Amino acid sequence: MLRSATSTRTVPVPSASAVLELLKPITWFPPMWAFGCGVVSSGAAFDQRWLFVLGGIALAGPFVCGTSQAVNDWFDRHVDAINEPDRPIPSGRIPGRWGLGVALAGTLLSLALAAMLGIWVLAAAVVGLALAWAYSAPPFRLKTSGWAGPAAVGLTYEGLSWFTGASVMAGGLPPAQVMAILLLYSTGAFGIMVLNDFKAIEGDRITGLKSLPVTLGVGRAARLACLVMAGAQVVVIGLLGVWGHGLSALIVCGLLLGQLLLMARLLKDPARFAPWYNATGVTLFVLGMLASALGLGGHI
Repeated sequence: MLRSATSTRTVPVPSASAVLELLKPITWFPPMWAFGCGVVSSGAAFDQRWLFVLGGIALAGPFVCGTSQAVNDWFDRHVDAINEPDRPIPSGRIPGRWGLGVALAGTLLSLALAAMLGIWVLAAAVVGLALAWAYSAPPFRLKTSGWAGPAAVGLTYEGLSWFTGASVMAGGLPPAQVMAILLLYSTGAFGIMVLNDFKAIEGDRITGLKSLPVTLGVGRAARLACLVMAGAQVVVIGLLGVWGHGLSALIVCGLLLGQLLLMARLLKDPARFAPWYNATGVTLFVLGMLASALGLGGHI
């Protein structure tokens, strides 16, 4: 009697360096910066909350943001196989379904860490992770929309991270003034995300992604991005002034004037100067976030 032999293939375990590349550490800085702004804006003393702060930094960066990168790479693996074959998943350095496993494990670990930091932090993490999956995964694929995609990323990177920092320090829901400013900077971040889409206009056209540079055209998309970024900061300046944070308002005003000068060059050739503006004007934008947070927290 002959027995049919079955062969099983063992999927190799990916290296730590490949997993780290999948999580894209370079993308962790914006949400960690926004978390720091949230901490500062609370005005609370660190005292016995150092562990909460460190946990929140890890949550905003390696955990939630890192997980979102893994989710995105998993659902974009077929496109990356054409455009970026050296990425960890299409290159085979993250073999089999390990990419999905990393994304699921990151989601569960993020929720566990958030639960230890407080109910409002957990709520923010749930929203952020839901948006991360909806951004990349079908049936939602928010990234295919030039409106919903940048809005989701701006809210997650800036607003929810700021909210988390303020909640960690306050031990509860942040005050209304903090909520208003973080929502305004989330709105401004929409413009930053639109400018970020300029680096992949041709690829978006080919793959059917309806980014605003594709649907509106380069010039109109750039003008919209500038208007949203500047408009949000004008409202921030006005609110800070009304609330008695005059020095913060003046600093943000000065930083906005610098951005307007840089925007003038950006608009001359948006496709060429978008990366340059992301390295210059966006830096002034995030410094304004910190100045606003210092005012709200009573530090200046």
